[in-house]
Amino acid sequence: MSERTYIGDLKSKIGEEVQISGWVNVRRDHGKLIFIDLRDTSGIVQMVVLPNHEEAHRIADRLRSEWVVEIKGMVNKRPDKMIKEGEENGELEIEVLEINVMSEAKELPFEREAELNLDTYLDYLPLTLRTKEKKAVFKVQAVILQAFRDFLNSKNFIEIQAPKIIGEDAEGGAGVFGVDYFENKAYLATSPQFYKQIMVGVFERVFTTGNVFRAEKHSTTRHLNEYTSLDFEFGFIKDHHDIMKMENQLLQFVAKELKEKCQKEFDLLKAEIPEVPNEIPFMKLREAQEVIKKEYGEDCLDEPDLEPQHERWLCEYSKKKFNSDFIFITHYPVDKRPMYTYEDENDKGFTKSFDLLFRGIEITTGGQRIHNYESLIKGIEKKGLDPEKFSFYLQAFKYGMPAHGGLGMGLERLTAKFLNVNNVKEATLFPREINRIDTLLNK
Repeated sequence: MSERTYIGDLKSKIGEEVQISGWVNVRRDHGKLIFIDLRDTSGIVQMVVLPNHEEAHRIADRLRSEWVVEIKGMVNKRPDKMIKEGEENGELEIEVLEINVMSEAKELPFEREAELNLDTYLDYLPLTLRTKEKKAVFKVQAVILQAFRDFLNSKNFIEIQAPKIIGEDAEGGAGVFGVDYFENKAYLATSPQFYKQIMVGVFERVFTTGNVFRAEKHSTTRHLNEYTSLDFEFGFIKDHHDIMKMENQLLQFVAKELKEKCQKEFDLLKAEIPEVPNEIPFMKLREAQEVIKKEYGEDCLDEPDLEPQHERWLCEYSKKKFNSDFIFITHYPVDKRPMYTYEDENDKGFTKSFDLLFRGIEITTGGQRIHNYESLIKGIEKKGLDPEKFSFYLQAFKYGMPAHGGLGMGLERLTAKFLNVNNVKEATLFPREINRIDTLLNK
């Protein structure tokens, strides 16, 4: 056979003989005619097998969903009355001349378009991920990740790779997974925080993408034990507002890229790409708690953090008051934030930190970091930790560090909220949580 043509390129091949390869999406018998929808990475096309091509017809009679085939065929333009407006490759059809079966598939455990409960969907991920809806989710996720990189590269950030095996928990509190590491005690990283701060002292502006691990025993619609963290950190800031402004611009860029590259996927999933305002509204935690008390009747003024219901209310309020799907909540208490978080000198007891809420959930945590060596040691001691155990990290501050800050956000949670997916596991390729790991992968 000749060189392969991708299905997405067939429009330029009308009247030509081509070779295409892919998976049988659907096979239908119409009397002596056999129709096959074939898909590859670039799209889907309808093919017809006529009885006068006897060998191809004989093979086509055996084909079933998910069989992998090579096809030699003629690209024919449909008659005007047969054109399927608005359908991918609706103006053409492949007349099959030859079929080569590359791989057969067993009988499917359920109908392709069947409504599945989440556990069944996850148990059969190697198959269920092949549906157009699930492929759409992860196409969107790939574009978000690429947009994150492209935006930060355009702002002179340098991409770094932080280690995933560490000696201590960067956040000083999150549950950690212990690992055997020769003679030493080691853990899977809960964050690249220490390393990206160190690298601010090298490159000034850095970002990283990679998996992080939280050994917290939860099984919710919003948490994972392994997720992809999108982090950036940069120096010579005035305060946390510089970081919030950078994220605001980043999200505008991501939304623009999604509109240009993924509108079809959003339409398929009946989701709406949010409008990101030029200035995302913000308020201090205490102001947000006053709003909750006034607008929703719950007194949480003495709480150090927001509950999930509070986040939903504040997003509802932001949409109504500011016409924004996003809202920054700043100035969380010193006691509630990690030891490297910068205390507001004009608002003692509270930090120059923030969470970004979006469509009812926190998607980002960030803020200004302590850059003074002595102040950082005091922050470590205040948390009841031993500065000696952080001596490697502290070198960056001992030898000169500018005022700096940054943030981290979960790629899977961000994807889920962009697409209005109810459970973050459905926006995670192979989710890890307390009840799920691929125990049969290597047995």
